Amino acid sequence: MAVQKQIVRWIAAGALAMALSGCVTIPDAIKGSSPTPQQDLVRVMNAPQLYVGQEARFGGKVVGIENQQGKTRLEIATVSLDDGARPVLGEPSRGRIYADVSGFLDPVDFRNQLVTVVGPITGTAEGKVGNTPYTFMVMQVNGYKRWRVTQQVMLPPQPIDPWFWGPGPHPWAWGYGGWYNPGPAQVQSVVTE
Repeated sequence: MAVQKQIVRWIAAGALAMALSGCVTIPDAIKGSSPTPQQDLVRVMNAPQLYVGQEARFGGKVVGIENQQGKTRLEIATVSLDDGARPVLGEPSRGRIYADVSGFLDPVDFRNQLVTVVGPITGTAEGKVGNTPYTFMVMQVNGYKRWRVTQQVMLPPQPIDPWFWGPGPHPWAWGYGGWYNPGPAQVQSVVTE
């Protein structure tokens, strides 16, 4: 009987883990029309002419913004994206791109913000990073998503079996939970909508 309960608990825990892992979705604004947009900037920059017209999805930090006639050009220091197309915090830049958005975007709303953009690659353009000449990949943005960075408190792991009623971690402790991890809570930065 105890073995059956243990098996049921493991199955329930596995089902919960699978359900939670399937919750990551890409927001509609940056899904794009291709099932697998190009996300490898190094590959694109090795032969940019081969990728012109192909849909791409890149994200990172907006390091420059320039309003031009009828469009706004975002200069993005790209980083890898997670399963939800969010920029991964703490990753080194993989390179820079120009992302052209139709219409006017206020620089105050985008400078130093995290974004993900999707749209076709249109080619390359010469520019500078500081005083150093640089070749930027250029794309026309069909959709974009700004992200926020928030702080989240991560509590230490709690009892493995919350329905356990029995001896605690000390001989004099009897009761709910069996054991408790008294370690400190950690504060993490996370990217959210």
